[in-house]
Amino acid sequence: MRDQTFTNDFRTQFDLLLRLRRDVRRFRTDAIDEAVLTRCLDAFRLAPSVGLSEPWRVIRVESQPARDAALQNFQTANAQALEGYSGEKAQLYSRLKLSGMQEAPVQLAVFCDDATDKGQGLGAGTMPEMRRYSVVSAITLFWLALRAEGLGLGWVSILDPDQMARDLDVPDDWRLIGYFCVGYPKDVSDTPELEQVGWENRNDSLPVEVR
Repeated sequence: MRDQTFTNDFRTQFDLLLRLRRDVRRFRTDAIDEAVLTRCLDAFRLAPSVGLSEPWRVIRVESQPARDAALQNFQTANAQALEGYSGEKAQLYSRLKLSGMQEAPVQLAVFCDDATDKGQGLGAGTMPEMRRYSVVSAITLFWLALRAEGLGLGWVSILDPDQMARDLDVPDDWRLIGYFCVGYPKDVSDTPELEQVGWENRNDSLPVEVR
C-alpha cells in the first residue's frame, strides 16, 4: 500500500469527528443495521496491540437475563458511588444520567484476555498491563468508527467487574475493561455532558512538561 497524503478537508473532518465523539448516555431505541455494526467492529481487527497479541474479547449482551444482571450491577454500584459524595455534589450526582443501558439497542462487554499466548509475551514482560492498554486502544478506534456512522457509544464504568465476569460466565483470566452501550444518540454536541451540567470542565490546553 502506497503512502497516503491526506487533504486539509480530511483533516478538518477528522478534527470534527474527534470533537463530536462524546460519551453518550441518551440514546434513541432505533435498531442498528447489522452491516453497519459489523463494519464498526472491524476497527478491532485494525487496532494496534502489544506484540500483536490482540487480547480483546467482545461479548454481545443480548439476552434479557444478562441485560437485567448488568443493569442491576450498575444500579448497585451507582448507589454506592453516590454515598461517597455529600452536599451539592451529591445532589448533582443523583441527577446525572450515567448509563444508557435501558435504551441502547446494542450492548457489549469488552474484556482483556490476560493469559493469551498470542504475541508470545512480546512487549508485555515488564508491563503486562500493555495488553489492557491495547484493548483500550481498540475501543477508541471502535468509538470513532461508530461516530463516523452517526452512532454513539456510552462507556459504563460504574460496575463491579468481578460480578460482571461471573454473570457472563467468562474465563478466570479475562478482565473487564468496560461495558458499552451503542445506539443512535438523541443529541449531538461538541461539549461533554458533564461539563454542560457543571460537574467538571475540560482543560483548554495540554500541559506538557520538559525534563
